[in-house]
Amino acid sequence: MPAAETTAPTKSQCRPENLGGELRVALTHISRRLRAQRGEADLPEGQFGVLTVLFKHGEMSPGALAAHERVRPPSMTRAVNSLVELGLVAKVEHPTDGRQVVVTLTDDGVREVTETRRRRDAWLTQQLTDLTPDERETLARASELLKRIAAG
Repeated sequence: MPAAETTAPTKSQCRPENLGGELRVALTHISRRLRAQRGEADLPEGQFGVLTVLFKHGEMSPGALAAHERVRPPSMTRAVNSLVELGLVAKVEHPTDGRQVVVTLTDDGVREVTETRRRRDAWLTQQLTDLTPDERETLARASELLKRIAAG
């Protein structure tokens, strides 16, 4: 697919109230396309999110996972139990509190995170190869701005 011709945005398109809506729509579409790139387990995004939290932060209690993902504990319990059934996580005894368990990634869980990320990166990389060098430079600058917005 050849790169599309881009034109400079109008002053109206650059106003925050207009640009905000345009960015929201574009980011939503890209996010959906990225989420469609999944690993072998073809997990719902919420369950994949649990795997990525464990991948990044290490083992956690179900309560800590629920707080991190901003979901209710019963919802997290269901997600964790599904992931246990799939062999992607394991529940192990808490090291200091015998009444609790901690959730940890299995080797299959690590592979699922790695493969899903690889597929998502490959999809996005392919889309970027269809852009001109100038367009990729613009996106590189925009990615820094988007990180600032996300941090705010």
